[in-house]
Amino acid sequence: MQIGIVGKPNVGKSTFFCGATLANVEIANYPFTTIKANRGVAFVRGRCPHLDFNTQCVPRNAGCDNGTRMIPVELLDVAGLVPDAWQGRGLGNQFLDDLRQASALIHVVDASGATDLEGNAVPPGSHDPVEDIQFLQKEISFWIRGILEKGWERAARQAHMSGQSMVPVIHDRLTGLGVSEAQVIAAIRDSSLPENVMNWGPEDMLRLADAIRKYSKPMIVALNKADLADDATLKRLTNAAGGMAVPTMAEAELALKRAAKAKLVDYHPGGESFTITDPSKLNPNQKKALDKINESVERLHGTGVQQCLEKAAYELLDLIIVYPVEDEAKLTDHDGRVLPDAFLVPKGTTARGLAYKVHTDLGESFIRAINVRTHRTVGSDYELQNNDVLTIVSRK
Repeated sequence: MQIGIVGKPNVGKSTFFCGATLANVEIANYPFTTIKANRGVAFVRGRCPHLDFNTQCVPRNAGCDNGTRMIPVELLDVAGLVPDAWQGRGLGNQFLDDLRQASALIHVVDASGATDLEGNAVPPGSHDPVEDIQFLQKEISFWIRGILEKGWERAARQAHMSGQSMVPVIHDRLTGLGVSEAQVIAAIRDSSLPENVMNWGPEDMLRLADAIRKYSKPMIVALNKADLADDATLKRLTNAAGGMAVPTMAEAELALKRAAKAKLVDYHPGGESFTITDPSKLNPNQKKALDKINESVERLHGTGVQQCLEKAAYELLDLIIVYPVEDEAKLTDHDGRVLPDAFLVPKGTTARGLAYKVHTDLGESFIRAINVRTHRTVGSDYELQNNDVLTIVSRK
């Protein structure tokens, strides 16, 4: 599962990426700092089942912070998008190609209005960030339409003459974007298209592409540099994003994580506060910077970066956390690690689906599963619930 960090140049995408992952990438105050996509691992939080079973977990794929389990997600920070990127302007072709396999998008917007549509610095408040929210959605929709329209007339004529549904035709064209048939069906349903496919014009195709975008590349807006915007502006931008927005301060998150790593502060990602561990270790500039960050953190109830990641995972993608174990009595794997792995899976995933996620052979040889919490045997079609702990029984 991959989440793309997107937006126009110079709005703090790479800072958001670094703040979420603590990766080392180039950060600068000019457009197109990011040329090649940066990949990294961030984490979303969940309640660790070891609290319920009165034991102590030994995580393999992530950590556990006093009962808060950290579950890994892959982030992709791509080059900035400018108007008409779908026509190849700027680094548009590379940007859009990098996003093919992203399951969801975090659109980083400069909430202070201090960068224009091209990503150039302008006086704060002189640019309306609502334009940024709208233009990026438009660019991706035009990009999808462009993919659909290549050789469309011939494909539409063949489908019309044979009475074939357009669903497999569209799905085949968009498979490389990670679009499912179910998403194509839902998009066609929502697009009010003419009954005769031969009558689908450019506006119809754009409407269809926009619906496909909404289903296959759901988007949340990170209202970055929120400390430089007033509450009324943040509320207006949240409304423009349909409520799917989070005020963020990527620079503050990155600074706090680095300070915590240096043991200068006690800070937990997603926390609404932090404490300075030893003021005597700070120079005057560090003390002044942390005081300023503290004021903004108190006002906005955190930096918003962790909340944005989790809103994308749990609300946009509707993911749940599950824990496969080999020994249902000891909650261990074959090496004796307690609750070693935490997986994010879409709501509705079945027990057999989890088996396939663990290993293809396990899915192929699936017999049944044991719900460790209820001690009940469940079948292949059992729908997983959040924080389930399951033992999968297979043919050896």
